[in-house]
Amino acid sequence: MGYRYGMHVVPDITLATAQDAADIAAMSRDFIEQGLGWSWTVARVLRAIKDRASNVAIARAGQLEAFGIMHYGDDAAHLALLAVRPASRRKGLATQIVGWLELSARVAGLEHIRLELRSDNPQALAFYTGLGFTQIARVSGYYQGAIDALQLEKRLSSQLPPAGGGSAIIKPA
Repeated sequence: MGYRYGMHVVPDITLATAQDAADIAAMSRDFIEQGLGWSWTVARVLRAIKDRASNVAIARAGQLEAFGIMHYGDDAAHLALLAVRPASRRKGLATQIVGWLELSARVAGLEHIRLELRSDNPQALAFYTGLGFTQIARVSGYYQGAIDALQLEKRLSSQLPPAGGGSAIIKPA
């Protein structure tokens, strides 16, 4: 449910379950895929939750506040989706979720994380740049032929943070 920090309830970061799929899909439709056709449907989110090569991390304080979906390959990870409810933005939730997913990639020995973002989203570009991602390409019409994508990458070092040094609270779902 989260813990209290001053006047705020800070949500725990946990793995999503099948019961979270509808909320994740709705947030994707409303906050990421607006103006496009809906591709991250409940069925697709459920597949990601059940996929052994993916992690779906969520932050919940009563309702679902934020989520991230990362797919893991042999040498790279791909951040497929990241969203935070508008009322919960700028509180560090996205940073916590990306950090949790990135730590999983580091522990697995992966070399880098890649992602795509809409070229019409300068706030997301600034966020990811602040986390150490760099733009490696621009893909014309990537999003359903209508919107260009910026491809970003973050190289991962093999050095892990010290034990207990993470900022995210991680509990089993």
